[in-house]
Amino acid sequence: MEREEQAMNITYEKCGDYLIPNLIPNPEPEGELRKFGLMRKSYLENHRRGIYSGLLLSGELKKHLLMIQEQAEERFDLLVEQMAEREGVTEQLKECAQMLWVQRMNSIRASAEEIVREEIIYCL
Repeated sequence: MEREEQAMNITYEKCGDYLIPNLIPNPEPEGELRKFGLMRKSYLENHRRGIYSGLLLSGELKKHLLMIQEQAEERFDLLVEQMAEREGVTEQLKECAQMLWVQRMNSIRASAEEIVREEIIYCL
């Protein structure tokens, strides 16, 4: 057993009569969680508890959330662009009728966000 411990480079700290392993987690990936990443975290935490716990314990949670966030943001941007083009929401409309442009863009963004939530955020 002593050979295995040396191969894995486990160090222990004596606490009273017990030896406690010094466990150092892997560093978390760089990046800030934004809207879609936080939505995914909330979904997993509240509705997929086992998956959430597994990712958290393995140290892969933030990596997973950043990956989902990136996919969701790319899909959202693409959908907004395509839907705006299809509905004729252009810069020219923005110059002529700003409030109509804002109204249509808000509607497009809401629709795109709903699609992203169903396709990426709430999907396993």
